Parts: sequence; C-alpha cells; structure tokens
Amino acid sequence: MASESSAPPPQPPTTTVAQKANTSKDRDFFQHLETYLAKRDGVDKLLKISRYTTKLILASSLLHSNPILSHRLKSFDTNVGVSRKAFRLGKFVQDLNALRNSLHNYSSHSNSNSNTPNRDFLLPLIAYGGEGVYYFVEQFVWLAKSGLIDSKHNRVLQKISAWAEFVGYFGSVAMKLRDLRGIVEEEACLKSSIEIAVMRGVGWKEEEGRLKKIREKKLLKVLSIVQDFADGVMCVDDILDGNGPFSKPIFMASSGLLSALISTHKNWLSC
Repeated sequence: MASESSAPPPQPPTTTVAQKANTSKDRDFFQHLETYLAKRDGVDKLLKISRYTTKLILASSLLHSNPILSHRLKSFDTNVGVSRKAFRLGKFVQDLNALRNSLHNYSSHSNSNSNTPNRDFLLPLIAYGGEGVYYFVEQFVWLAKSGLIDSKHNRVLQKISAWAEFVGYFGSVAMKLRDLRGIVEEEACLKSSIEIAVMRGVGWKEEEGRLKKIREKKLLKVLSIVQDFADGVMCVDDILDGNGPFSKPIFMASSGLLSALISTHKNWLSC
C-alpha cells in the first residue's frame, strides 16, 4: 500500500457518453460494430430486441392463421430468454464494484463535509444492491431453467429475483432523477451566462458547445429514466404473476422492446 504522503498516479481524462458519440461519428461502422458485439451487454441487448420483437408479433393477430410459425416463435422466445440469463453470469460483480465505489466516495465526502446528505449513501445502496441481488439470483434461475437445479425451486427464485429487480429500479430512477435535476440546473446557469455574453458582445461560442453537450447528456439521462420505467413495469408484472393493471401482452412486449432499443442506443454510443 502506498504511503499517505505519496502522490496519487495521474488519472486519464474521463470521456462522457456524449463525447464518445461525437467521436463515433468518424469511426468505421464495421469496426464500431465489432467493438459493440465484443461486449456482452451489446449481444445481450440484441437478444433482448429479438425476444421482445418476437413477443410483440405473438401478441398481435398476425400469426393466428399460422400455428406452426407461432409455435416456432414461442420456442425461440423461450430459448432466447434462457440464453440472456446465461450472458448474465457474474454480472452481479459489476454492481458490487459500483456499490463499493459509491460508498467509498460517500465516505470521502462525509469526512470532508459533515453536511453530506444520507441519500448519497442510501440511493446507491438501494440501486446497486437491488440490481446486484437480482443478477446473483438470476444465475440460479438459469440453472433451474437449464435443468441442473430442480425446477420446483424456479418459482421462488423468480419471485426473489423480481422483487430485487424492482428495488434496484426504484433506487436507479431516484438516483437518475437527482442527477437530472443537477443537469437541468447546470443547463440553466449556462444559458444565463450565454445570454449575458451575447448582451455584452463577447465570445460565447465555447459556451454554446458546452450547452450542446449538456443537452445531449440530459437527453441520455431522460432516455435512461424512461428505460428504467419500462423495465420496472415489466418487473411489477412478474411480481403480480401477470395479473397487474398493465398486464396486456402487447403492452408488456412494447415496454420490453422500448427498453431494449434505448439500452442498445446507449451501449452503441458508449463503445
């Protein structure tokens, strides 16, 4: 362990999703696609799009006259669902590390500032803790669906998984709404600075560039909240065993497809 007097190593500059989006415009499409598909989240989201597109087709009246194709699509839907669970093996470690980093940051801020709000501790604990438990339990759900664990445990495991996922989404939405308020405040301050600069006739081009990046960041945050709400609705449907107020197959499939498209867009920009 390095001594306290030693200087920390220089950190590389952070790159936001919006900045990556700008650089990705100049990249070769197939190289970008290769990078995207090299990540398990990239493949997982493509599988998610495939699955919920299939669900949407099955929920519509398009295949009533073709029972053979309908049966094949149902089989495809089931197998893709099991495949997605396999892709999540070990993914709970990602939430564990995110929780550790958040708690470390909270501890550092609370030591330097006694007014650090408790929500900076509770929200990451709820969001990352809930999602981490969800991904951990999903591993056993996959083992049950794959036949290694007795299928009689599947229902209990799925209930625990659904509740943990719901808790995680609740914390995630709360965190993102807090972040969104900060982005909106930053945008308002920058707009005021630009208006003052225009009145004074001084340069404001650099501030306009910053404002564009902030608006892109705000859009991504809003889309992320919409995604969490869509996934949360499906999670509630799982908790209620398909007997909830929104438990219509077309609505559930549309929510899943919307979530998949948003997450695919975010992952594409970030790689």
